[in-house]
Amino acid sequence: MTYSIVARDRDTGELGVGVQSRAFNTGAVVPWARAGVGAVATQAFGERRYGYRGLELMSTGIPPADALAQLRDADDRAEYRQVAMIDAAGTTAQHTGGACIEAAGHTSGAGWAAQANMVDSQRVWESMGEAFESASGTLARRLLAALDAAQAAGGDWRGMQAGGILVVPAEGEPWERVVDLRVDDSDAPLTELRRLLDAAEAYRAISAGEQNREHIARDGRLRELDVRWAAVFDTLAAGDVETARMLLAPLLAEEPRWASYVRTLGELGRAPGAEALLD
Repeated sequence: MTYSIVARDRDTGELGVGVQSRAFNTGAVVPWARAGVGAVATQAFGERRYGYRGLELMSTGIPPADALAQLRDADDRAEYRQVAMIDAAGTTAQHTGGACIEAAGHTSGAGWAAQANMVDSQRVWESMGEAFESASGTLARRLLAALDAAQAAGGDWRGMQAGGILVVPAEGEPWERVVDLRVDDSDAPLTELRRLLDAAEAYRAISAGEQNREHIARDGRLRELDVRWAAVFDTLAAGDVETARMLLAPLLAEEPRWASYVRTLGELGRAPGAEALLD
């Protein structure tokens, strides 16, 4: 009832999953990933155990194929499942049960595995890998390109409703995320995912201190208030306290309680020199 792709970015080591389906809330079921461990897509008549236990097994060093075999052996409905796993080294394993609704199948390449069921044709899963390999940009962008290609090839023959993109860093704690986006109910979930990804990457640029705020603002990806605050802290980081104060003044005039926000950011080390803005 779904098409998805699991992948590893060979440059950053990030791991991720992209998924779209005509099933409500699919982004809460299909994609699983853990920093430094791997990623899993569990679909068709999806079973969350494959995601949770698959990551647990891979975290102990068990290869994806062996982890998947263990889970299949313990599942009396394995023939109704479709699962893909990838580990931190980019090794993949896949399973498409014989009882999955046609068209159903999977394919894989270097650092990725694509799968689909209840879709228009074999081209749906084939097109994902082709698009992923030819796409550029962040891992999340490449995953989205793969989903776009699958939809262009026919997608889920029932239509579209939900989707998600999950990306985790190459190393980190189990709860760390690079991108974690979900559309639960939409006539155009891939369009909405792209809007959310645009915003997510723009906000990430702000957190990283990248100097491209004006371009982002022109694209309409950030709310006007966020752009104003970015200008204050960019100017402060550049050492121009007077200009930063000038930019801050109208914000404080509109809402004096913003002063506590500035003070707290300074205390947390999130905005070095913030105290000077309030002198």
